[in-house]
Amino acid sequence: MSWVDIVWPLLGAVGLTLGMIHLLIGVQQRQLTAHLMFALTAISVSAVAVFELLAMRAQTPEAYALLLRWAHVPLASTIVGIVAFVRLHLQVGRPWLAWLVCASRVACLLPDFLTGVNLNFAEITGLRRISIWGGDSVVAPIGVPNPWMILGQVSSFLLIAFLVDATVTGRRRGSAKQRRSVLLICGSMALFMIFSPLWALAVVTGVLQAPLIVNPAFVGVLVVMSYELGGDVLRAAQLAQSLSVSERQLRDSEQRMELAVNAAGIGLWNWDIASGNFWMSEQALHLLGFASGETVDRERFLERVHPDDREGLRLAFDGAAHGSGDYRSEYRVQGPHEGVRWIVARGQVDFAEDRAPLMLRGVFVDITDRKEAEERFRLVVETSPTAMLMVADGGAITLVNRQAEVVFGYSRTELVGMNVDALVPLRYRTSHGTDRAAYAGAPTARAMGVGRELFARRKDGSELPVEIALSPIHSERGLFVVASIADISERKRADRELAVQRDELAHLSRVILLAELSGSLAHELNQPLTAILSNAQAALRFLAHAPPNLDEVHESLTNIVENDKRAGEVIRGLRGMLRKERAEFRRLEINDVVLDVLRIIRSDLVNRNVEVVLDLAANLPAINGDRVQLQQVLLNLIMNGTDAMDEIANDCILTLRTQWVANEGVHVSISDVGRGIPADDVERIFSPFVTSKSSGMGLGLAVCRSIVQAHRGTIWATNNVTRGATVHFRIPARPDTLARAD
Repeated sequence: MSWVDIVWPLLGAVGLTLGMIHLLIGVQQRQLTAHLMFALTAISVSAVAVFELLAMRAQTPEAYALLLRWAHVPLASTIVGIVAFVRLHLQVGRPWLAWLVCASRVACLLPDFLTGVNLNFAEITGLRRISIWGGDSVVAPIGVPNPWMILGQVSSFLLIAFLVDATVTGRRRGSAKQRRSVLLICGSMALFMIFSPLWALAVVTGVLQAPLIVNPAFVGVLVVMSYELGGDVLRAAQLAQSLSVSERQLRDSEQRMELAVNAAGIGLWNWDIASGNFWMSEQALHLLGFASGETVDRERFLERVHPDDREGLRLAFDGAAHGSGDYRSEYRVQGPHEGVRWIVARGQVDFAEDRAPLMLRGVFVDITDRKEAEERFRLVVETSPTAMLMVADGGAITLVNRQAEVVFGYSRTELVGMNVDALVPLRYRTSHGTDRAAYAGAPTARAMGVGRELFARRKDGSELPVEIALSPIHSERGLFVVASIADISERKRADRELAVQRDELAHLSRVILLAELSGSLAHELNQPLTAILSNAQAALRFLAHAPPNLDEVHESLTNIVENDKRAGEVIRGLRGMLRKERAEFRRLEINDVVLDVLRIIRSDLVNRNVEVVLDLAANLPAINGDRVQLQQVLLNLIMNGTDAMDEIANDCILTLRTQWVANEGVHVSISDVGRGIPADDVERIFSPFVTSKSSGMGLGLAVCRSIVQAHRGTIWATNNVTRGATVHFRIPARPDTLARAD
């Protein structure tokens, strides 16, 4: 047995096997017509293989001619199956071209049976033996070509044209996967089909001394088609497996959903509107106070609804049934054994084609705890000592409490619906709208207008100082802002009284301090007065000379003027510190204030043998302050430092230093070399009535702290590394003079 007798039956068996498999798939799932077309093609190719094998082993020209004639029948069905497969499975190729290919191929059967001995030969005159690979030999026909063979060639080339067209059009549409499938199937089919007519033409015309075979080309086509459909079968198997997994997951999901619904206390329900019957889950029956498995209809359901809520329930249903179909209602239910409970029902209406409502389905949720919390919240808001407003995104007031009526003078009815801008003084309304828009862009819980004074407007047009805290609330209806507004009129009045008391205390402290310095101040004034008297007497003597000594008289008068100015400065400083006036903040140079104080107490420092070391920084920024109050602070701190060095006989050094500290302010420090501050008192010395002096009142440093804080500054004390202590204070610089420190 030669290899031809093995290969061709094997090719036929492959085609028949594939055809039967896909025929079974196509019969069981009739929507898969592509499998039926493949089965037709595969079985036809198997039949062609049988005819070719018998023809290659034919003994007479007549037998060969008959076999070749009948081989054109499965060949035609093969081509029809290929075209149908491309159209049905890949959905590409021009329909008219597909019909033309099928019609031309079927039309070839007419000359095949009606002219010559078959479509290829008008007459077969003989057979010749041809040796093929492996030394085996088969027969090939010798005869006269049939002119109608051109119809078969045209049909083959039309098939090639159809496949090429399908390849081109398929590349322009569909997904990348679909484009790859079209290119693989149609492109490879076209290549195989080009081989078949050329081979047949060459054999019939005698150009090629070979057997007349087309089966290998069609087997290649079958392999490509089977590969594509095999992928579909594999994907179908994977889909079936995925479906099985999905069903298991769905069951698990249903179980988890049921557990979640029960755990969350959610009841499921639906209402057949036509019959009025309700279906409720066990949880829904429990929420409404029904027994497990109890049958509920519309009337029984409405019996459980609080009488005051039934009308609202009907309106909510009518709105859903004749509107968008979305249903939501909150109402109270009265169970037979439990008290009143609040239920929220959400659902959606199913409509018929004519928009008639058919079914209402949804969920029940017990919101009793939430309602009770809302009531407690309402009571808290209502009894709050501050006015509280809830403002919608557009500025409309939606909620107020009782205190808001008291603060603004409007009734609750007037406030609700009013724009919040009406409560803002006219001069602030433009900026208030901008501030409200900026807050809406980044809503956070915070105080409003930090660092500036806020005012509100009453119904009568009067204004009141307020503090406002804002808290955003995000809801389904958008952003709401809760404003807590505190009337601080009483606090402002108390602050003013406190400021007056502080100024009086500071003035008293200055008077006491100046009383302590009275001896030194008298000496400070006595010196220029004595000098004035001496210079006046000297001038009289120089005038009595003959001739008068005018140069000496001029010098004496000059000295009188200088000493008078010196005495005047001391007196002006004393008068300023003794005046009882309110603080007036102005632009000051801190170095000038330091020098003014030193001029006032120069004599006292000399009498106490205290050496003053000045380390005053140049180009310091100016500050805002009251000169007299800052002089009092420096005077207190200098005298405290001097008192701390009373026990030291020599080297009593007092250091005054000024400097600029970036981002902090102008820094002033007074350092002594005395006994220092006890460690326990470093933080306490600025408290009232805390003193280390036997005769002290403990108010000086407390007043200093009050003054520095009124200047928005800070004051503190530290012990030096070697001996003595340093008191520091820092005051912010004026922004318009910061360039001087750079």
